[in-house]
Amino acid sequence: MKNKYIENAIKYLNKKKIIAYPTESVFGLGCDPDCEIAVNTLLKLKQRSIEKGFILISNNYQNFKKYINDNSLTEKQKKIMFSTWPGHITWTIQAKITTPKWLTGKFDTLAIRIINYEPIKTLCNKYGKPIISTSANLNGQKPCKTKNEVIKLFKNIYVIDGLIGGSTKQSEIRNSKTGEIYRKG
Repeated sequence: MKNKYIENAIKYLNKKKIIAYPTESVFGLGCDPDCEIAVNTLLKLKQRSIEKGFILISNNYQNFKKYINDNSLTEKQKKIMFSTWPGHITWTIQAKITTPKWLTGKFDTLAIRIINYEPIKTLCNKYGKPIISTSANLNGQKPCKTKNEVIKLFKNIYVIDGLIGGSTKQSEIRNSKTGEIYRKG
């Protein structure tokens, strides 16, 4: 992946803008999770309810500790969770009381995933923090699978060039405390 795509994406994130990027199975949309303006723009763009909350992705677990109550998990629960990362499994963890509701929605947990898919792994590493990750689609419609589909559907966002991975399924979402599967992958 060319560094210019990553550098441009970081510039957009820093300017409170939305970016699109290839993931394991579809194109995703993301923004800075700490920027309420960007998150509200993303909600409006997708026609998505704030009640749903979001998934945060990063290249390392330390980056999530600002948002989650890491002490709420036992060592056994962490071991199970870490055995699936990096990868295509998202886990919900008790959110810190300071975590903005625009991230958690109606929940007291936050969904997080450590990714290993380029170029997003490199983007998160260079950005130094997680980004929001949601599928590039309007609420209830099929997600975009190509850069051209994203450009046609969404205007004024930066699209990182690249191909989606070989996965035909969305990421699975599991509860870190109980192991319950909320969304099958």
